Amino acid sequence: MVTAYVMVKANTGEADRLKGDILGLGDGVVDVSIVAGDVDFIVKARVETPVDVKDIASAIQAIDGIEDTQTYIAMD
Repeated sequence: MVTAYVMVKANTGEADRLKGDILGLGDGVVDVSIVAGDVDFIVKARVETPVDVKDIASAIQAIDGIEDTQTYIAMD
């Protein structure tokens, strides 16, 4: 299993809608936290392969209102 964290910046004030949209992406999305700081959300994903991480990050980027993402794969 691969665990990854996606840092998400949004350009809209619709945090609850975006959180729901991200959670709705499927089984690989484990948790979505609205946070204060340089990013608006931290998404935790657990998937089978690094390619699956890319698919989740791409799906997040396609959501209306998402400005930018940065993805980090956990090493332990």
